[in-house]
Amino acid sequence: MRPLTLDDDRLLPTEPGVRALAREVYGHVRDLPIISMHGHVEAQVLAEDEPFDDPARMLVVPDHYVTRMLVSQGTRPEDLGVPRTDGGPVEQDGREIWRRFCAGWHLFRGTPSRYWLEHELHEVFGVRVHPSPETADEIYDQLAERIASPEFRPRALFDAFGVELLATTDAPTSRLEHHAAIAASGWSGTVVPTFRPDALVHLGRPGWKRDVEELAEVSGEDTGDYAGFLAALRQRRAHFAAMGARATDHGHLTADSAPLERADAERVYAAARAGAVGPADASAFAAHMLFEMARMSRDDGLVMQIHPGVLRDHDPAVHERFGSDKGFDIPIAVDFVHGLRPLLSEFGSDPAFRCVLFTIDETTFSRELAPLAGAYPSVRLGAPWWFLDSPLAMRRFREAVTETAGFYNTSGFVDDTRAFASIPARHDVSRRVDSGFLATLVASGQLSLEEAVETAVDLTTTVPRTAYAPRGA
Repeated sequence: MRPLTLDDDRLLPTEPGVRALAREVYGHVRDLPIISMHGHVEAQVLAEDEPFDDPARMLVVPDHYVTRMLVSQGTRPEDLGVPRTDGGPVEQDGREIWRRFCAGWHLFRGTPSRYWLEHELHEVFGVRVHPSPETADEIYDQLAERIASPEFRPRALFDAFGVELLATTDAPTSRLEHHAAIAASGWSGTVVPTFRPDALVHLGRPGWKRDVEELAEVSGEDTGDYAGFLAALRQRRAHFAAMGARATDHGHLTADSAPLERADAERVYAAARAGAVGPADASAFAAHMLFEMARMSRDDGLVMQIHPGVLRDHDPAVHERFGSDKGFDIPIAVDFVHGLRPLLSEFGSDPAFRCVLFTIDETTFSRELAPLAGAYPSVRLGAPWWFLDSPLAMRRFREAVTETAGFYNTSGFVDDTRAFASIPARHDVSRRVDSGFLATLVASGQLSLEEAVETAVDLTTTVPRTAYAPRGA
């Protein structure tokens, strides 16, 4: 039986002298608070604070990073308990799901998922044997016993993880009742919503008209025309801000932000209401609304997160059967320079506006994003996101952007996770990689050790607090 151990120097540079410096830097940040400004943990989990169902539904089923690897090797999503949109049968036995996961443990070698999973198992749950077909039941029983205890309920873990703030991602039509319940509960944890209007600005999306009608219901504004639509969005943003929201979130296909003339926007919106909008007009309206969302962020102070460049739901059959966010979102190339020029020309130097740019296309780091962040006062760079939230990509990110944008035009690490127990593991990856990068600057005479420690602490806490502070704060 192979033991599960963690190397305390994992991800640090291998050269002994640089590693010693990295240890020193990392020692100052490893236990700092976690500021999680972008993720997909549901507020309901922390509002209700119920024990997690079982190990599989805690660590496997909700994490598409995990399920996509197993699916890529031929496992059916149904066999991993992934819910079907039609309510059809899927595996309900958590132990069977866990056995399938353990049988595929070797598939995660060299991936960030392996790092996160090992950290969760070893550091959070005290597991000391490698997952395998032979150890699956033993580990499952140990995990099941742990998550049944009060110390492993969501709020207790939140506190044990040292989370200072957790931002969720929420539909614009959400009534945020779970956030209200958390605020009224007397618990000290800080959980804030994030406004994500994607479903309302992409006119060709199935269900758009239904969502616009729901927007009217929750906002109290008449969305029958374009003016009412904008008024409803402003009302919802104000409600989110009142509930503690710091940011908005925009996952457009491209970075196009060209505004339409008012009459054209009204015409396209009316066509969509009538069910007669074409693809070209729908795309133009989405770009226009990115510009309008920037205007609203300038006015209400919510930080605008933009992460274009993903073809969502690449396999239509998987999307139809299981819905979105099932591991079939594939990167595409994006032109940030021309796409964002209208938006940044209007708002990029306005002190009331702040945007954070994310990408999963590494080729844009040094060519486009770092120069934009190094020029426009409003722009910050988000850490490598999603497919690239891996140790090697994080290192390449620092190498590509630091000389042009520096450290203080970035926004801090975001974990972008649905897997609650993996939050500390993901932030630990970032802290180790940054410590190693800073150690190389010390070893090459570019920074003093004192400056490296100060920078590491800032990247972990000061930078995200500043980047996501409400404008005017």
